[in-house]
Amino acid sequence: MAHYLTVAEAIPMRGLRLVLTRGVPGPWGEAAKAILHVKKIPYVKVAQVAGENDAELIRWTGAANAPTAIYEDERPRSERHAILFLAERLAPNPPLLPSDPEQRALCLGLANEVAGELGFGWCRRLMLLRADDAAPQQLKKLVSELSGRYGSPDFPPARAAERCAEIMRSLAKRLHEQRARGSDYLLGDTLTVADLYWATFAVMLKPLPEAQCPMPPGQREMYTARDPVLTAALDPVLLAHRDLVYERQLELPVDC
Repeated sequence: MAHYLTVAEAIPMRGLRLVLTRGVPGPWGEAAKAILHVKKIPYVKVAQVAGENDAELIRWTGAANAPTAIYEDERPRSERHAILFLAERLAPNPPLLPSDPEQRALCLGLANEVAGELGFGWCRRLMLLRADDAAPQQLKKLVSELSGRYGSPDFPPARAAERCAEIMRSLAKRLHEQRARGSDYLLGDTLTVADLYWATFAVMLKPLPEAQCPMPPGQREMYTARDPVLTAALDPVLLAHRDLVYERQLELPVDC
């Protein structure tokens, strides 16, 4: 079981502190952890509870967001790219972004397709922000809170599903092309942050087995994709790539 500090314990500390949603393998948090793990950057975990507006955390970081990285006395970083760029600065090797400008732009674009606004994770989350009448009260409360924070009445779940599928097909096509040229990765011949984002966000289609990725039963049920638009786009190469990245570069079981 992961050891978490409270906000009060973390504030006076030095080094890198990472605010994470405790007990939940959320993809944005797992992606941040993956980046730090690959780069072997030490950090301490700070607990944030899903669906709660922690006043102490808001005073410290300006929001009740996870993940948020706080290094020394520098400004809190909750934006994906800001956390990535901080990690690249603290541990340049191994690099997770190509040095070539065009390849670097492509890598960041692929990462954005997975984890950015209107990307796979953003749209999949919109699909999940629904709770039927039979859902537990705690889940209804969480869905209501997240809907207020992330919901978009102008982007309905059906459109979100199509956008997810579009991205999945694009990534699968790229992986097949890369395999044909002898590479196991989305870009070039080595691991990049794009691979880490897909590996950690694929949980929103089919979570790893319980022994490898423990999570609350309700969350596992929500994450497992049953929408026919998504299942039709779920090329086996997408999950195979997820498994390869976890086996080669990340920690199992997932510790949240």
